[in-house]
Amino acid sequence: MPENMQEPERCAWVPLNDPLYVEYHDREWGTPVHDDNKLFEFLILEGAQAGLSWKTILHKRENYRIAFGGFDPEIVASYSDGEYERLLRDTGIVRNRLKINAAIVNAGAFLRIREEFGTFDSYAWAFVNGKPVVNRWPSIKDVPAKTEISDRMSKDLIKRGFKFVGSTICYSFMQAVGMVNDHTMGCFRFTELSSKN
Repeated sequence: MPENMQEPERCAWVPLNDPLYVEYHDREWGTPVHDDNKLFEFLILEGAQAGLSWKTILHKRENYRIAFGGFDPEIVASYSDGEYERLLRDTGIVRNRLKINAAIVNAGAFLRIREEFGTFDSYAWAFVNGKPVVNRWPSIKDVPAKTEISDRMSKDLIKRGFKFVGSTICYSFMQAVGMVNDHTMGCFRFTELSSKN
């Protein structure tokens, strides 16, 4: 960046000394996603994050992509006991039995939703009536960990057989895939994304 250009203002949670994290914030987080495989990717990653930092998962993302068949739900749903054991030995991902099992179980549940609704995208985005919810948070401390909508999504996903989809995980998913714009108002991405709605 030229010396006379200032860094844009970003959400306060972004560690500016981590280029991968900055790029994720600047290009992905909060951008509406409608591709089913990408939505499945975020479901797996948000579930893997439970109890950990997003930074940990973000830096293992490429390993997850390799380990979980390019985040193709059909491939993951077909994983055998042997594949499960392979994942448990994979040092590139979080080797938690419950989380790995959940990813495989969730792939099957994901496919059932796709069969019922045509796409997982149609199902998920219906929770926000097909359009991003644009919030207006002055600062990071105002952003909620969950909402009434994420509560409903969580209950419905659990009813459909999903695991690791509590309301907080669902809200993180909604934020990541742009179902809500939770960039704080001073962040340059808040303005960029709001203008597209």
